[in-house]
Formats: sequence, C-alpha cells, structure tokens
Amino acid sequence: MSRTAIVYKANKRKRLYLEAKKAGRKPKMPTRVYNRCPICGRVHGFLRKFQMCRICVREKFYKGELVGVTKSSW
Repeated sequence: MSRTAIVYKANKRKRLYLEAKKAGRKPKMPTRVYNRCPICGRVHGFLRKFQMCRICVREKFYKGELVGVTKSSW
C-alpha cells in the first residue's frame, strides 16, 4: 500500500473516531486511532503542538515558516 493510501486510511479512522465521540457514542476500535504527519505520513516522533513529525518541524523551523519558535542556546 502506498504512503498516501496509508495516510488517507489513518485520517478516515480519526474522522470516524471524532464523529462517534461527538455524537456521544463509544468509538469503534479507539486504540487503532493514531496521529500521522500530514506532510510525510510519519507516525513516530509526532509533536501534537505543531501537528507534524519532528523532522518536518525542524525543516520548517530552519526555513523560517514556524512563527514563535526560537533556537535554544546556553
């Protein structure tokens, strides 16, 4: 299965999970819902604050596309 198909399938599961929760029903198979990076489809290293994986966050940070992020130094 291609990466785009996997991302699509994960987004569909997440959407169904949220719809069931909003309607007050118990979501079907809630443990199968997981976060994926919308850019590259990566599962591990997902940062909820930015809704991206750590690699994409780093790339966008260096390009200056993320506002309010500063490089730490001490």
